[in-house]
Amino acid sequence: MPAASSTRLGKYLSLVKFSHSVFALPFALQGAWLAGRGVPAPRVLALVVVCAVAARTAAMAFNRLVDRRIDAANPRTAAREIPAGVVSPVAAGALVAGSAAVFVAASFALNALCGWISPAVLAVLLGYSLVKRFSAGAHLVLGLALALAPLGAWLAVRGDLAGDLRPVLLLALGVLTWVAGFDLIYASQDAGFDRERGLHSIPARLGVAAALRLSSALHVVAVGCFAAEGWSAGLGLAWWLALALAVVLLVWEHSIVAPDDLSRVNLAFFTLNGWVGVGLFLGLALDLGLADTGV
Repeated sequence: MPAASSTRLGKYLSLVKFSHSVFALPFALQGAWLAGRGVPAPRVLALVVVCAVAARTAAMAFNRLVDRRIDAANPRTAAREIPAGVVSPVAAGALVAGSAAVFVAASFALNALCGWISPAVLAVLLGYSLVKRFSAGAHLVLGLALALAPLGAWLAVRGDLAGDLRPVLLLALGVLTWVAGFDLIYASQDAGFDRERGLHSIPARLGVAAALRLSSALHVVAVGCFAAEGWSAGLGLAWWLALALAVVLLVWEHSIVAPDDLSRVNLAFFTLNGWVGVGLFLGLALDLGLADTGV
């Protein structure tokens, strides 16, 4: 790839934080594995991955586009690609439109039900970026946006709502509360800025200490949902070991942040939560794979 093209691609990947696909993709794959009780058909699996990446790209690019003036005013985010002039608003808008079109097309390629509900899914994913302008519930909306990933993957594999939906619904609720919990940690960095700008967040409204306590409570609920998912799906040792590791990582995450010390938020928010998602998926996939072999 020519250097100029490589540099341009890098700018767009940085704009949408492509590496952070690790937050949603493992849970979409969990939904697909639960629906098929194992590895989905290659075509379905490929389309699920395309949908997950395209939807997240559209959502992140839209977030950066509509928040560009807020980002420019915030010293923590002023160096982001649009306020820094690295990516133009027009280019970001084109990326939103293109990614959204890919998501809708891939959804229809999966099945009619996925296709017809894809615009509603996009409305949630894109709408999240506007919620903080009028509601402190933005953290829960972000959780809902990522919780749609396993539900959509379930529909991609099954094609309908037949069968026992308890495992995937518990997984989705776990994702919602897990994401809302770690977003509270991330948002605590901007509590003062949000308050000054009239933006709504729980840290800005209740204070950082209360937000961190609520984050811990949400993560307790998330672990309970993941445990209930494993129980209702009849999962075995590999899943429970993965869940135990996730608990260790979440405890670690909360041990390294405090109201008066948010210096390690990146480790807590990005690294540890990334491993939570990957670990839970690997535990599920290994567990179902062992079940198929009769082990």
